[in-house]
Amino acid sequence: MMKKKSIPASKPFLILFLCQIISALDVPLDSKLLEELSQPPTITHQSPKDYIVDPRENIVIQCEAKGKPPPSFSWTRNGTHFDIDKDAQVTMKPNSGTLVINIMNGGKAEAYEGVYQCTARNERGAAISNNIVIRPSRSPLWTKEKLEPHQVREGDSLVLHCRPPVGLPPPIIFWMDNAFQRLPQSERVSQGLNGDLYFSNVQPEDTREDYICYARFNHTQTIQQKQPISVKVFSMDSLNDTIAANLSDTDIYGAKPVTERQPILLTPTGSTSTKVELRGNVLLLECIAAGLPTPVIRWIKEGGELPANRTFFENFKKTLKIIDVSEADSGNYKCIARNTLGSVHHVISVTVKAAPYWITAPRNLVLSPGEDGTLICRANGNPKPSISWLANGVPIAIAPEDPSRKVDGDTIIFSHVQERSSAVYQCNASNEYGYLLANAFVNVLAEPPRILTPANKLYQVIADSPALLDCAYFGSPKPEIEWFKGVKGSILRGNEYVFHDNGTLEIPVAQKDSTGTYTCVARNELGKIQNEVHLEIKDPTMIIKQPEYKVVQRYGQVSFECIIKHDSTLLPTVIWLKDNDELPDDERFLVGKDNLTIMNVTDKDDGTYTCIVNTTLDSVSASAVLTVVAAPPTPAIIYARPNPPFDLELTGQLERSIELSWIPGDENNSPITHFVIEYEDGLHEPGVWHYQTEVPGTQTTVQLKLSPYVNYSFRVVAVNKIGRSQPSEPSEQYLTKSANPDENPANVQGVGSEPDNLVITWESLKGFQSNGPGLQYKVSWRQKDVDDEWTSVIVANVSKYIVSGTPTFVPYEIKVQALNDLGYAPEPSEVIGHSGEDLPMVAPGNVQVHVVNSTLAKVHWDPVPLKTVRGHLQGYKVYYWKVQSLSRRSRRHVEKKILTFRGNKTFGMLPGLEPYSSYKLNVRVVNGKGEGPASPDKVFKTPEGVPSSPSYLKITNPTLDSLTLEWGSPTHPNGVLTSYILKFQPINNTHELGPLVEIRIPANESSLILKNLNYSTRYKFYFNAQTSVGSGSQITEEAVTIMDEGKMAGILHPAVGAGKGYSEILFETSPVMHTVRPTFYKVQPLYPRIRNVTTAAAETYANISWEYEGPDHANFYVEYGVAGSKEDWKKEIVNGSRSFFVLKGLTPGTAYKVRVGAEGLSGFRSSEDVFETGPAMASRQVDIATQGWFIGLMCAVALLILILLIVCFIRRNKGGKYPVKEKEDAHADPEIQPMKEDDGTFGEYRLFSFVSSAPF
Repeated sequence: MMKKKSIPASKPFLILFLCQIISALDVPLDSKLLEELSQPPTITHQSPKDYIVDPRENIVIQCEAKGKPPPSFSWTRNGTHFDIDKDAQVTMKPNSGTLVINIMNGGKAEAYEGVYQCTARNERGAAISNNIVIRPSRSPLWTKEKLEPHQVREGDSLVLHCRPPVGLPPPIIFWMDNAFQRLPQSERVSQGLNGDLYFSNVQPEDTREDYICYARFNHTQTIQQKQPISVKVFSMDSLNDTIAANLSDTDIYGAKPVTERQPILLTPTGSTSTKVELRGNVLLLECIAAGLPTPVIRWIKEGGELPANRTFFENFKKTLKIIDVSEADSGNYKCIARNTLGSVHHVISVTVKAAPYWITAPRNLVLSPGEDGTLICRANGNPKPSISWLANGVPIAIAPEDPSRKVDGDTIIFSHVQERSSAVYQCNASNEYGYLLANAFVNVLAEPPRILTPANKLYQVIADSPALLDCAYFGSPKPEIEWFKGVKGSILRGNEYVFHDNGTLEIPVAQKDSTGTYTCVARNELGKIQNEVHLEIKDPTMIIKQPEYKVVQRYGQVSFECIIKHDSTLLPTVIWLKDNDELPDDERFLVGKDNLTIMNVTDKDDGTYTCIVNTTLDSVSASAVLTVVAAPPTPAIIYARPNPPFDLELTGQLERSIELSWIPGDENNSPITHFVIEYEDGLHEPGVWHYQTEVPGTQTTVQLKLSPYVNYSFRVVAVNKIGRSQPSEPSEQYLTKSANPDENPANVQGVGSEPDNLVITWESLKGFQSNGPGLQYKVSWRQKDVDDEWTSVIVANVSKYIVSGTPTFVPYEIKVQALNDLGYAPEPSEVIGHSGEDLPMVAPGNVQVHVVNSTLAKVHWDPVPLKTVRGHLQGYKVYYWKVQSLSRRSRRHVEKKILTFRGNKTFGMLPGLEPYSSYKLNVRVVNGKGEGPASPDKVFKTPEGVPSSPSYLKITNPTLDSLTLEWGSPTHPNGVLTSYILKFQPINNTHELGPLVEIRIPANESSLILKNLNYSTRYKFYFNAQTSVGSGSQITEEAVTIMDEGKMAGILHPAVGAGKGYSEILFETSPVMHTVRPTFYKVQPLYPRIRNVTTAAAETYANISWEYEGPDHANFYVEYGVAGSKEDWKKEIVNGSRSFFVLKGLTPGTAYKVRVGAEGLSGFRSSEDVFETGPAMASRQVDIATQGWFIGLMCAVALLILILLIVCFIRRNKGGKYPVKEKEDAHADPEIQPMKEDDGTFGEYRLFSFVSSAPF
């Protein structure tokens, strides 16, 4: 132990030094400057101290640091150097200290258990990480055991033991049955903290053979199951029957009936126990009792109250939960179990210990050579932690000597530092419950001055306004700043200038003669630098002729003037507003250079018009009111505002009231609607008139309420439809007596501006509210939920008070009371405020990504503990960005996207992702101060999608019978291309389409020669790419083969296509081509559709009919359901190809929805129709479906439809053509073209699935 020494008289500076607050250099956040300055290493990210890893996945131990020059990294394992080069399973990420241990390729996680520590080192020092304990998670199997059935008498207590296997981390226990349903729990049956299932008393319904205890190991996502436990409860009745059957009539038998019992404790045992918990943790205390009737549990704290807002009762009040415990929560907690027969209690003695926590963590120091500074490391805990220092990761006792350094307990004192004094110091605060480790560097810089403000920067200021000229600088030692005006000017001094610490020169009132060049000079012992800036003073913008009040008759014309004067170098813009909004979009409003004219005025034009003049430096405005009145009759009557009232008189003077009377002025042909009474406080605000009240126009007296300590004068304004009169002459003055304040300040708030303060603000009382001289405020505060006394101060007539030295973001009770020389206002109400926020401490954990599809993903995370938010939780931000495309393997500029999820959400959707790509994301918590640290980056990949269309399709080298096709791969393949699909067909002169040919082309091809084509024939090509997901968008092109005039002259017989505009010539196809006969067909312009769905509804049935256009032999079905219901549609099959169907068994008076579909048409169906059945009738109704006339009518309709279908079928077989709308319809998508079968008959339509919302 060190002995105390007296301080020599020759060294009194040490005492003075410790009494000072050393202010180190501030380094500006200038990116170029920061890149050039040397800096010791700083650990920016590391893995948690207790790091439990999944033994099936690679182990990633984080260690990131920054510094200049960039630091190098090394590791220790279990206190000795860890040579990663000798272990093939271990790699270190480039430009990082993060270790990756390859477990998935043969490594064993158990082999890498241990304590790891990272060191980041450069020429300025070495920073170290926490000791990171690596332990693989374990989820062992349940030990085999033979479980005997439990046979229990009704009313007895029972405990079913779980005894789960010991895992890392410990498992979560729950009880279920064979059907995987959780067993119901209640005050009588509940699960204890140890996982056992407790029965306060058993009942016959507890008999079952499948009580199963499950242990869920979250880290490995596994669940272990115990063997089922059988419980059989014997009721007294069944037990007596069994005894009676085995005894004679003369025997005395009979089990005792179920007897009630007073409570006994099943857990904990005995009358007392102890519990130790750590500060900040959750305290869980448990009492489970047996008894009949079922006991009720109650909790108390001996000698105190349970902490409010932190106390919760769980498990039917059998568990007492206190969150965020502190030393004040130590004490004796008593649980009392009670039923109608008695009670039992148990006392748990709780002791709250504390792992070390920071009071003052050491902070980085940037010093100049020869300067002094201190590193302070203060922590608290229970027991009190010990403080030890390290220098560059080495205990300071054995570290290299530094004459400028002196260690004094929790403080290191630096005197006259030199550049070699730069180092990283570590403070370790530890006790038996944990430790804290903090790195703080001392960076000694010797830098000549630098000026960061751009050279020759121009400042423009309006005359008589303040001018601020910047001179941002840096240097070590801190440079001295001087300002000069002009090239050879003298140094600026005097009261007309303000020199700010950051180098800024302020001219409080800039005048025209302030214009010129100003030079900023920064110098220290290492050099001098200067920079020039320029100041221009501009004339203010003024409205020299303002718009004036106007009264205009309806349908007349009015003009407002706005003539301005401005600096010749500034370009003004003039904007007109009506009632603080844009002018109506109406041609009656004409905006000129200096005026606004309104033509043909209407009543809607009544309002306030404002002229606003803006320049780049200032803005001015002026307003005027437009009143629109009716056109006067003949002869014209002059309407005007009333004349002002006169002869004001005060009578009935009292302390808090007075009577005012007046005589009205002339109303000028417009009746006075009301009078406005205004007052002036000659004592507090002379010359300022305030609104007091208003009375109807028929009233000329009013009783006015008064406030104490006000020197009143009153005036009256008369108002009619035209406007307000001029105010009356003021009344005589009346001074009321002083009194205590009647009210306290409003809008009292407590919000911290810094992490260690509380700013209390309020709205000051106005002068007349003070009620007397000497207005002051009593400001009181105390920390909420802590047994503290109120702290109070009395402040002058201000509106803010700052409380310093507060903990970060804790609630305070606040009140502000007004007082004057006569006394206090009534007791104020309390408000809750919070001390200042700080940035969140931790990142969200357990970030998981679920890829929904190729463009959408869902991200989940665990919420951060509220105590680590250190502020009002605003929400979470998800940063995500594309790393690379999996198909192209090319990186691009990373553009991070941000999604914000408000509140305490723990999941969100990420839309707009690109298919077949690799993404990264991280999550951060946000409070009022800003964002917390980011979670580790999470990598996820999107699956393949369909590709975009090929980038181009070119058709070249036409010959008599061939064409050459060239194409480009899709711009966005969205996956691995599997092939290309080429379809083509000829087009004749009447724009009819021939047979369609389809070719599948390998994905690695980029050109193709088509041979054996018809000469002089136009072909239409459809081309698209495919991935494993499906086909992408197609592009189309048309091309013509070359005409063979010799062959054309030799043709004697027309082919099948004769009369259609060209000859039919067959061509041979390659093996991959499907050969068809080139007969041509007109394209039907409409898709197959079902339209005109109509319903005829009765009480319990409805007749559904429809019209169908499309291929024959369609099989229809009808779907229906209750309108507005989310139930599945009901489906009825229609026999044959009828176009009507009767729905039976409907509910009377109910709205139904119905739609009709066709089987085999890719899910094609009609739009929905809604109908309502008739109301139920009291008398018996005749079923229309059973009437002969109705059956005959339906048969006739069916016969007519059948005849029409036969006629259509015959016409089609005769080669009839369907009409086309336009020439372009012949060039439609080939998927909707009719196909020709090999036997020469018409083929079926190939249909796409679509929904029609209305008939075409």
